[in-house]
Amino acid sequence: QVQLVESGGGLVQAGDSLRLSCVVSGRTFRWYAVGWFRQAPGKEREFVAATTWSGGSAYYADSVKGRFTISRDNAKNSVYLQMNSLKPDDTAVYYCAAKPDTGRDYYSSYNYWGQGSQVTVSS
Repeated sequence: QVQLVESGGGLVQAGDSLRLSCVVSGRTFRWYAVGWFRQAPGKEREFVAATTWSGGSAYYADSVKGRFTISRDNAKNSVYLQMNSLKPDDTAVYYCAAKPDTGRDYYSSYNYWGQGSQVTVSS
């Protein structure tokens, strides 16, 4: 069983930074691709960023490129999302998700999900 627990959300002002963490349980974590998604009120959940099992490649939504950075520490079973220059439009519940890394489709079809962490950016 794979479980994911996010932390690090909160209320910040526009222009501030925040780092989300996701701890993934399970011995096979190092073989999993991990992604971050978000869902704003009244909107569908959308892809934010993803990293391959090795952390060697990263993928980003256009809306966060240059501002957000995803990274992982396999020794700590953890994935991080560093969010800089936050905007009010970044306000959402952020979810981390994991799936076995097949080398393709890092933007969808994740099997395991965390409970979410609220990020609120005030103007």
